[in-house]
Amino acid sequence: MTTIEQSTWTGMVPVDDTALAVTDTGGPGIPVVYLNGQFATQGYWRRTIAELGTGWRHITYDERARGRKSKRSADYSFAAAVRDVDAVLAARRVDRALVVGWSYGAFVAAHWAGRNPARALGAVLVDGAFPHDWLDEAMEQRIRKLFRRMGWFTPLLRPTGLTPRMSPEQQANSNIELGRLSRERELGPVLDGIAVPVRYVVASGTSLGSRGDEQERIRASLDGVTARNPNIGISAKVASNHGAILKKDYRAIAEAVRETAAAVRRPEVVHETEAEVVREAEAAGGQESSGRSTTA
Repeated sequence: MTTIEQSTWTGMVPVDDTALAVTDTGGPGIPVVYLNGQFATQGYWRRTIAELGTGWRHITYDERARGRKSKRSADYSFAAAVRDVDAVLAARRVDRALVVGWSYGAFVAAHWAGRNPARALGAVLVDGAFPHDWLDEAMEQRIRKLFRRMGWFTPLLRPTGLTPRMSPEQQANSNIELGRLSRERELGPVLDGIAVPVRYVVASGTSLGSRGDEQERIRASLDGVTARNPNIGISAKVASNHGAILKKDYRAIAEAVRETAAAVRRPEVVHETEAEVVREAEAAGGQESSGRSTTA
């Protein structure tokens, strides 16, 4: 067992050829790692964190070339984003955690939870990780055109941390890679294989670059996911759209975190292979109530 640190830590975590800006509140609660949207920053989670309160250990970070402090890299691939979760957890000496991801971060959370059933306590996926074949040649051209158009003003916002220190081509390539990873034949098996509790919080309406009912058709693919894997459920369908969900529906996200953590303690909702994780999560809950904490 790893003893949880008791005070907030902020600093840089080296990984590969770069370094990530990380904040760790410490404290006695279950570790929760927040995974940002594709070009978003850790500040987007502040309402969810405040709603959950100090009973949890909150770990946030800015991905490569995002935010004000995280450094540039030669590798902005999805594989690197998943590796970065491990790097942050190792640096903060956390063995097991609950991952919460929005948009791009939901894909990272799903992949990480699927690959690490003994380390993932569960996952909350916020309007992302829907298996759907939405990327075709026409969509790829739309994406490249969108980021080229945005390229004239995004550099002006980089000092504020609101836009990434990535070229329009790098941003487009990242988005296109995500489209390929979203395909049913790619993402479906990942979700089907997850052996820990997962809860979705699903938005409504459009997202950046989408048209008409494209986004709702993508979200509809979740019905098949929940039918195939009993570990996966929908915690809430909210009224806000993709871009506003963390601002307007943070209470629903916080409730999904609580629901997922509670599911870890109920053996009937997880596969038998997760029995050890269940026992240790229950033990962590008992230690939390006594004021002494270790990671689950």
